[in-house]
Amino acid sequence: MIELIPAIDLIDGKCVRLTKGEYDSKKIYNEDPVAQAQEFERIGFKRLHVVDLDGAKSKHIVNDAVLRAITEATNLTVDFGGGIKTETDIEKAFDAGAAMVTLGSIAVTNPDLCSKWIAAYGSEKIILGADVRNGKISINGWKEDSEEELIPFLKKYVDMGVKNVLCTEISKDGTLAGPATELYKQLMAEYPHLHLIASGGVSCNEDITNLDAAGIPAVVFGKAYYEGRIRINELGIN
Repeated sequence: MIELIPAIDLIDGKCVRLTKGEYDSKKIYNEDPVAQAQEFERIGFKRLHVVDLDGAKSKHIVNDAVLRAITEATNLTVDFGGGIKTETDIEKAFDAGAAMVTLGSIAVTNPDLCSKWIAAYGSEKIILGADVRNGKISINGWKEDSEEELIPFLKKYVDMGVKNVLCTEISKDGTLAGPATELYKQLMAEYPHLHLIASGGVSCNEDITNLDAAGIPAVVFGKAYYEGRIRINELGIN
């Protein structure tokens, strides 16, 4: 069964969703992200994906206090990303209770530092964030496109020992238009041992079922849940 990972995206300490990463498309779904995390735990989810959108934009962690509040109030396994650029940032994230961190922009701009972190913390605690737009990796809250192409980018980090990859197709994110299943199938064919987390575009249970049937190990979803499009009782959560 595909791993189900609900998402909480943070701006100003509130639970929000964007469309295609555009900050002016922000919609607040819950003013209390801790309460939202507790609701996910009550439903039966074991894992939570938390994104510090303020941090991604500011290029340093901003919402670590919210992360700490979530990890102290729940037993969820929380992965955290957004704004991790320095040793101080990554230490803040782990100190605030993150079980794993997602390295996105820094993986493009400073692969040597990321290699050091993979060695220091272990590959099981690192998720490579591969946010894709027009085949290229985007950085800094999706405000900039790099020259890194997806497959060579992944190969570089697979060779470093990375096993967890969160791949977001930006054109799909927050659109409820369905995930980039063919892209994920291509990545799994290239790297069948990756724990690939599909992100972006999930609109309903059928999208999750289709990803599962395609052999995708995990999926992140947010807007579809918040908009009431996910039939929780049919997800097979224990």
